Parts: sequence; structure tokens; C-alpha cells
Amino acid sequence: MDTYEREIRDLFAEYCRTWTEGDAVGFGRLFTEDADYVSYDGSWAAGVTRLQDNHDKLFRGVIAGSAMVGEIESLRLLTDSVAVLVGNGSVLMPWRRSLPKRRLSRQIIVCVRTPEGWRIAAIQNGRQRPVTIPEPDSMPSRMSQAMTRLARRAGIGRAREVALP
Repeated sequence: MDTYEREIRDLFAEYCRTWTEGDAVGFGRLFTEDADYVSYDGSWAAGVTRLQDNHDKLFRGVIAGSAMVGEIESLRLLTDSVAVLVGNGSVLMPWRRSLPKRRLSRQIIVCVRTPEGWRIAAIQNGRQRPVTIPEPDSMPSRMSQAMTRLARRAGIGRAREVALP
């Protein structure tokens, strides 16, 4: 294991440790000033101040006493100063002995090397609830294709260019 990989693995371990200790300031120090944090529910905290404030409220509120249980599934160095880490884990609430399957999450974490060491520049957290992709000739696919043909004939449905609300 090279030095960068060890340092990034230590960063992930510190991420889990500061969460488990409810240390919002220590947690915030792991991120770049302009970090992006997207939570499992899609909420987005832009900047270390916002994500640290959010986690301070969480650590003192609804997830007080919880532990971050995680492991690294994959770690790739893209350059000597940028890495992508895929983590697997979840928040273990203090009254539980094991993680419920429905709470398992996967994190995509972008790590950057700074003068202060490796920091998290972005994190995307999503629940692990995979769905099976239907085959193109399956009933759900055929129904969707038929509805699409009907909508086109009737001149209804989505436009070619759709703007988000």
C-alpha cells in the first residue's frame, strides 16, 4: 500500500471516528472549505460551514450517540492529488446491535490532496436499495413502450427539452 492510499484510508477512518464521537468540528476539518455534501435523502450542503452546522445539529439531535460504521469498497487514485473512494456503511443508532438492511448506504467520496493533507471535496450518499433492470422484452418494458407510442400519437407527454422545477 502506498503512502497516498494509506493517508486516504486514514481520512476515511477519521470520518467514521469523528462522526461516532459526535465531533462536528473535527468532522468539518476533514473537508475542503468549498466541499459538497449530498445526504442520502438528496439534501445538499454546500461549503464546510453549512455541512459542519448540519452535522452539529444531527450529532446533538436525532443521531446523538450513533456510530458511523463503514468500510472502503474501492479506492482509485485519478492523479497524485485526486482520488475517488467508494465506501459502504451506515449510521448505527445507539439502541441497535447491527445495521438494518434498509439503512445501508454507499458513499462516493472525492478526496483531494491539500497542503494540510487529504481532504474530502465532495460526498454523495445513497441508500442501497437496488432494483432489477427489466429486460427490453419484459412486460414492464413493453407497457412503457406502448404508453410512449400512445403519448406520441396523442401529442402529449414530455417535450424534447425538459427543465427541472
